[in-house]
Amino acid sequence: MNHKNIVVKGARAHNLKNITVTLPRNKLVVITGLSGSGKSSLAFDTIYAEGQRRYVESLSTYARQFLELMEKPDVDSIEGLSPAISIEQKTSSRNPRSTVGTVTEIYDYLRLLYARIGRVYCYECEREISSQSVQQIVDQVKAIPEKNKVIILSPVVSKRKGEFKKELQELRKNGFVRVRINGEVRSLEEEIILDKKFKHTIEVVVDRLIIKENMGKRLTDSVETGLLQGGGTLIVSIAKENEKDKELLFSEKFACNYCSISFPELEPRLFSFNSPHGACPSCDGLGTKMVIDPEIIVPDPSLSIREGAIQPWGKRTSVNFHQMLESIAKHFKFKLNIPFKALPKTIQNTLLYGAGNESIKYIYEHNDKQQYYSGSFEGVIPELKRKYNETDSVSSREEITKFMRTLPCPSCNGSRLKKEGTSVRVGGHNIIKLTEHSIDHLYDFFKTLKLTRQENDIARRIVKEIHERLGFLINVGLDYLTLIVPQQLYQVEKARESVWQRK
Repeated sequence: MNHKNIVVKGARAHNLKNITVTLPRNKLVVITGLSGSGKSSLAFDTIYAEGQRRYVESLSTYARQFLELMEKPDVDSIEGLSPAISIEQKTSSRNPRSTVGTVTEIYDYLRLLYARIGRVYCYECEREISSQSVQQIVDQVKAIPEKNKVIILSPVVSKRKGEFKKELQELRKNGFVRVRINGEVRSLEEEIILDKKFKHTIEVVVDRLIIKENMGKRLTDSVETGLLQGGGTLIVSIAKENEKDKELLFSEKFACNYCSISFPELEPRLFSFNSPHGACPSCDGLGTKMVIDPEIIVPDPSLSIREGAIQPWGKRTSVNFHQMLESIAKHFKFKLNIPFKALPKTIQNTLLYGAGNESIKYIYEHNDKQQYYSGSFEGVIPELKRKYNETDSVSSREEITKFMRTLPCPSCNGSRLKKEGTSVRVGGHNIIKLTEHSIDHLYDFFKTLKLTRQENDIARRIVKEIHERLGFLINVGLDYLTLIVPQQLYQVEKARESVWQRK
């Protein structure tokens, strides 16, 4: 076919009145007109209908039975037409939690991947912890290079104040010989006196070994004893010459003994911001919160408080309110008629965020009489927050909303997930950090992802499916997108908020 144009003759579908039109091929053609003039009738019910009919008729009888054949359009003839496809307009989801990852289901596979082979790290001390059986722990200890000296320890006390005489005596009765107190190995035969005013960490030494090829049953027995003594938690300390000893923390129940933090079992819902099991409770998985913005509270810092620098106080004209300001200024020793930006930062923060439990002497004058009472100062931002949460008035809420801005949730820093969900990593990345990369970068990441033999057996098919879906997005030209809204988009807002952040 060597036609330069598509020629439609005698089109009569719907509102079309026997029209003839010539359209250039291999060009972007826009059909415009008033509502009801027949734009869709020409594009879809005539040109596309004939192109689709010709395409379906070219298929085998077997294939045609699975396809819906459009009726032949009411037209005399169409010349220069190739088989056609229709790309319809579709409104994207209005769900604020929907992302490219959730729509393409890639994020669902990522959640499954993290639940199956993810490595858990404590979100306080960054130590890796894992829920493993005795045999798995033994295998990992055996994997330590030979001739390395290791100490198997069981946690007894973690960063607690006290003398712990009873605990130490109990360890002696159970036949243990050594303990490690605050990083120092000491003999239980000596008298150990601890200062009860300071926090201490006590770990009992279960066994001391040198890694070699054939360790027999001793290692297994030591691991079992250590887990039993430590309530399901075990520490393996690897001695390093001229370096700090490396420590591995193992757990039968996903718990960090150093920080006394327990982790739930890894499930796909733990990584879902659409589920209450994984979503940040502070922002309900949205990643953002409406917060009162100090820059809106004080739009012009060159004004003084008397001149209305603090916007919400601009409409408050009562005598009692201004006498309250005088008392606050007298207590904190500043003047109300100097520019807000000239006030010390501590005074600015006090006016915005309050004075805590500090007692302030308030003086009120009425009919030449003075009244005194002591109280605290709430601060303009906490006061607005309280009124916003307590009021039932729609107009009051709308008035306070004028001073609010959408910023990243302070609890999850915009990640949408609980800390437990962002503490699990695959290839050194948590699931949120991974999805902030472009699809092109993710494709390369999973192409070069290195897994252990056991992890590969578990995750091979999951990784393959993720890789294929990412490849499809790249093939259709969407390699620049990310699977989730990147946190970097909020950095400007976050930087502006931090200017007023209370020290």
